Amino acid sequence: EVQLQASGGGLVQAGGSLRLSCAASGFIFRDYAIGWFRQAPGKDREGVSCINNSDGRTYYADSVKGRFTVSSDGASNTVSLQMDSLKPEDTAVYYCAAIEIAPHSRKVLLLPRIWSLDYEYNYWGQGTLVTVSS
Repeated sequence: EVQLQASGGGLVQAGGSLRLSCAASGFIFRDYAIGWFRQAPGKDREGVSCINNSDGRTYYADSVKGRFTVSSDGASNTVSLQMDSLKPEDTAVYYCAAIEIAPHSRKVLLLPRIWSLDYEYNYWGQGTLVTVSS
């Protein structure tokens, strides 16, 4: 059974930090990239970050560059999102998702263009709520 479990959300004051985790199982970890998306009430779902579990390349939305860091641990099949200098506008439900980027997949060459497109992802977790107070 394919599973993605996001955890680590909570309430934090502006300027604080939070670390989210995404535990993956049921698929070949290195054949997928793991993306982080967020959705706030009244807002569209936004791609936040992505990491290619095969070559380690990372991608970030302009709104979080320099503040968020994504990392991957192949031994535990876990992807983390370290969020620093949090702002109230970071408040959202954060989801992790998996997109196939195996060598035989067309998406492996397209990832730099499509990592932030939610409809390209194969699997989704349930999400974890992050609330940043002012």
